[in-house]
Amino acid sequence: MSSARVPDQAKLLWPTVQAVRTLGGSGSIDEIVEAVLDQQKYSEEQQQVLHGDGPRTEIEYRLAWARTSLKSMDLLVNSRRGVWALTELGRSVDRDEIPVLHARVVARRRDELRAKRREQQSRLMSDEVDQQIEDEQDWREQLLEVLMSVSPAAFERLARRLLREAGFISTTVTGRSGDGGIDGLGIYRMSLVSFPVFFQSKRYRGSVGSGAVRDFRGAMAGRGDKGLLITTGTFTAEAKAEATRDGAPPVDLIDGRRLCDLLKEYELGVRTETRVVEDVRVEKEFFVDL
Repeated sequence: MSSARVPDQAKLLWPTVQAVRTLGGSGSIDEIVEAVLDQQKYSEEQQQVLHGDGPRTEIEYRLAWARTSLKSMDLLVNSRRGVWALTELGRSVDRDEIPVLHARVVARRRDELRAKRREQQSRLMSDEVDQQIEDEQDWREQLLEVLMSVSPAAFERLARRLLREAGFISTTVTGRSGDGGIDGLGIYRMSLVSFPVFFQSKRYRGSVGSGAVRDFRGAMAGRGDKGLLITTGTFTAEAKAEATRDGAPPVDLIDGRRLCDLLKEYELGVRTETRVVEDVRVEKEFFVDL
């Protein structure tokens, strides 16, 4: 565990509101996390601190807690598609109002649980937050744990299979020493044009830093101009900036969340079963206004 100090959950409430405002009032989880990291300028060391044994980072976990608390404060709402949006109050709230609103939520929860012992109350509140986070990440975390358990060679073969499913007409896994971290080469065809793409797959817990992007680009030097870096972890804000740095060959990044979504999209080890559940509620107000 790194010794870097990670902001506590309460201090991430206002940065989360700011991030969603910057995104135009709504955003996906990935967009909100990236906006917070970009605006708050957390160091790579802070971004790489794991929550427990991973694979999620501590900042990701605490930002999930912040989103859940802001929802309880009536400042955020979320859809079934994982998009979070500011409420009318969230669009107008001031920074100084956040601690007051948060204190009210905490007090309300405490009142609801006052009949129970303090230890039980704390555990229930923690379980509520953990359930919300689990709802967001459950199947992805299971999948990432499976990916961490397979052999490096198997993970490279999976990357090759994924690229083929995504439209690459040829993919080759090199795996030779001296390749400087390059795991393979694929040919991607776009309409009438095709071009080579070097790829590297990294099974990793936590965040991949900017150094890994620079090393990968260095291995590509003189051999190609397009790279794809795939990881089971996440990328720091510095790594994302390095990937698109002006004057350098671009490197596309696929993090663990995106990797899981792609495996789901192409049905590689992930099966989706649709269930229809109806919650029917009679809105009496509708009939009153007739």
